[in-house]
Order: sequence, then C-alpha cells, then structure tokens
Amino acid sequence: MLTGGQLAGLIVAVFWAILVCFVSLVLLRLAKVLREAAKLVTDLGEQAGPLLDDMAKTVEQAGEQLDRTDAITKQVAGVTQNVSAVTTVMTSVVSGPLVKAASFSYGVRKALSRPEQPARPQIPSQRRGRR
Repeated sequence: MLTGGQLAGLIVAVFWAILVCFVSLVLLRLAKVLREAAKLVTDLGEQAGPLLDDMAKTVEQAGEQLDRTDAITKQVAGVTQNVSAVTTVMTSVVSGPLVKAASFSYGVRKALSRPEQPARPQIPSQRRGRR
C-alpha cells in the first residue's frame, strides 16, 4: 500500500503530466499559427513588389492624364478668349448698322405718319427764346 506522502507525490506527478501535455498541445498549436503567419507574411512580401510597381505605373499614368487635361484646359481658355473677341467684333459690326437702320425706319415712319402742316415762318425772337 501507498502511504500518504507517496499518494500525494503520485497525484502531483499525474497533475504535472497532464499540465505538460496541455502546455505541449498549446505550444504545438502556437507553432502551427506562427508557421501560418510566417507563410502569410512571406506571400505578402512576394506580392507587395508587383503591387507597388503597378501602383507606381498607375500614378505615372494619372500624372500624364492630368498633364493632358491641363493642356486641353489651356486650349479651351484660348478658344474662349477668341470666341469672346469675335463676339465683341460681331456685336460692334452688326449693332452699328442695325441702330442706324432702326433710326432711319423710325424717322421714315414718323415722317409718313404726320399730316402735312404748312410751314410757318419763325420770327427771330422765337428762335432764340424770349427776351
């Protein structure tokens, strides 16, 4: 038979065996997780280079497109100024004769619409105003 000390020693030994098994199982799982993480980091490192190259190309192409857009914007500004100048010239060329034609037609209508009145001679004092 076992004495009290031997029984206590046996219980402690079984407890330590279970604890060691549990800790070793946890360590094995942790090692597996670390291997997976290392693999993931390696894959990510291998893919980061091409991704950065693609991103650099995309940024370069965007810069080229912005340069083209800037050139187009400058050309549109020039066209706008030219259209404004042509509009100003056309307004001055067309509006002058139109105003004269409108004035002439107004004068002709007024002249034709008035009944003819005999012309009265004016006295010189009426021409200058009252004295």
